[in-house]
Amino acid sequence: MQRACFRLRVDPAHLDEYRARHAAVWPEMLTALKETGWDNYSLFLADDGWLIGYVEARDDYESAQRRMDLTQVNARWQAEMSRLFDGLDGDAPDRSFELIPEIFHLEDQLAAIENTNDQTNDDTKYDTKGAGQ
Repeated sequence: MQRACFRLRVDPAHLDEYRARHAAVWPEMLTALKETGWDNYSLFLADDGWLIGYVEARDDYESAQRRMDLTQVNARWQAEMSRLFDGLDGDAPDRSFELIPEIFHLEDQLAAIENTNDQTNDDTKYDTKGAGQ
C-alpha cells in the first residue's frame, strides 16, 4: 500500500459545481475507483480553489492510476471535470495532480520506536554477561 497526497486548483468560479458533483459521484465511478485500488480516498477543497487529495493505493499510486486510465467511466468523468479546473493545459485533471511527498506518518514512527524497544528488550534478554537480569 502506498499513501499519496496531491493538489490541484479548481477554478474559484466553479467551486459550487465542483462540490455538488462530488456530493453525488456516479456509482460506476465509485466502483471503478475501488476496483482499481483507490482505497481510503478523500478530497478536501479550500475556498480559494486549492484541492487536496489523499489516497491509499492498494499497491502503488502509479499502478492504481494506470488501471483507472483503462476505464471508460474515468475518461468520461475527467472530460466533464476538466472545465472546472485552472491550469490544466489540455491534460485531464487526474493527470495534472501535483504529488506532494510524505515526510511524516505517525504509525510508521511509532512502529519504528516499538521495533527499537523490541530490539533493546531482545538484546537485554540474551545478554550473556548477566546484565539486565
